[in-house]
Amino acid sequence: MTTTGEEHATAGTGPWWWVRWRGAVLDAGLALASAAECGGEGVRFAHDAGLPVPVGVAFGVIAGSVLLVRRKWPIAVVLVSIAITPAQMGFLMGLVGLYTLAASELPRRITAALAAMSFAGMLIVTFVRTHQGVSSGDVAMGGWFVPFASITTAIGMTAPPVLLGLYMGARRRLMESLRERADSLERELQLLAERAEERAEWARAEERTRIAREMHDVVAHRVSLMVVHAAALQAVARKDPEKAVRNAALVGDMGRQALTELREMLGVLRTGSGPQVRVPEASPPAAAPAVPLAAVGAAAAVAASRAADGAGDAVEAGAAGEGPCLAELDALVGQSAAAGMVVALSVEGDVRAYGREVEQTAYRVVQEALTNVHKHAAGAKTYVRLAHRMSEIAMQVENECPPEAGAGSQVRLPSGGNGLLGMRERVSALGGVFVSGPTDAGGFRVSAVIPA
Repeated sequence: MTTTGEEHATAGTGPWWWVRWRGAVLDAGLALASAAECGGEGVRFAHDAGLPVPVGVAFGVIAGSVLLVRRKWPIAVVLVSIAITPAQMGFLMGLVGLYTLAASELPRRITAALAAMSFAGMLIVTFVRTHQGVSSGDVAMGGWFVPFASITTAIGMTAPPVLLGLYMGARRRLMESLRERADSLERELQLLAERAEERAEWARAEERTRIAREMHDVVAHRVSLMVVHAAALQAVARKDPEKAVRNAALVGDMGRQALTELREMLGVLRTGSGPQVRVPEASPPAAAPAVPLAAVGAAAAVAASRAADGAGDAVEAGAAGEGPCLAELDALVGQSAAAGMVVALSVEGDVRAYGREVEQTAYRVVQEALTNVHKHAAGAKTYVRLAHRMSEIAMQVENECPPEAGAGSQVRLPSGGNGLLGMRERVSALGGVFVSGPTDAGGFRVSAVIPA
């Protein structure tokens, strides 16, 4: 059996040049058989050569034992077998030696030359011995028998072991090649598995970031408007001002707490590591007990209902997978104007339809920019500009320096710092350019250009 992989690399446990003990035992057995054969044939060789029988037997045993080194020096084994062919010894050695030589990694020209020498030696010896037998009358055959017997014997003693050795050598090389390919494929599969795991981790991180960005864009703007409306109630309430102020402050506290909890969840989704953040339940302060919404007055009911309806519409749009479009910019600007912001919208160029992702990204950029104005520059005049160009769409949201005092300046909204990052990620994903920063006049400007 053949081994593969690391088993093949660690299989060399045999003595000396043998890879396995099994091969050493096989070669020792073949050497003993060859020594016994040559030793028996040495008796006749001693009689023919006029030598003492022990000398002929010892010569045969020594010559036959050379088969033990067939794996290490196959050329020497074949040369010895050719050398003792005239003495009619080493038939087993010749067969095994030629097989080992043909199966080895030696050049084929060496194998062919030694096989031809063995064929010629066997042909000559067989021809001489057969001719002597026919001449002495030991073999009663015609003249055709001598060359026929010589050629047949020479071919039978050389061709089968050489062909079998060539076949086994080619088979072994094929198995080694397949083994190397299997090892290479195993390494490639392991590398592909590692890369797949890295891609999966990257995809999970991207999905967490996308979910965080979507939650921020869909919810943060609506909740910020609710907080702004609730803060405005403190200034416009007329009936039972103290109670209205308390309830309006409660709505503002709940909105701020909701924004804080939302940003904590967004932080967990973005990092994907670290301890789980436990979000505390919203509870009213002890000094301000819960009061039904109807007690706030008609203005509070209208403001809260408008904010809740807007948030519900945004969640439904996100769930449906459609997302907002540029046609909804007027409504978006109108919501900010209803919250007390002085905002102006201007559109340049021919209005046309864009891809869903382009329109959704442009809408989200304007939405988040307006949310930032509500948070950090309440009461500042804001300009929203949209330009339809030949191969791109550009948008800019710029606010002036906020007033030093006023009701709007008292509204403090928590900020997690993910708004600008989300806008930059959205625009960059579409191959666009995003720039944001303060202006010389003390305001803030957000600009984006998206390929159409």
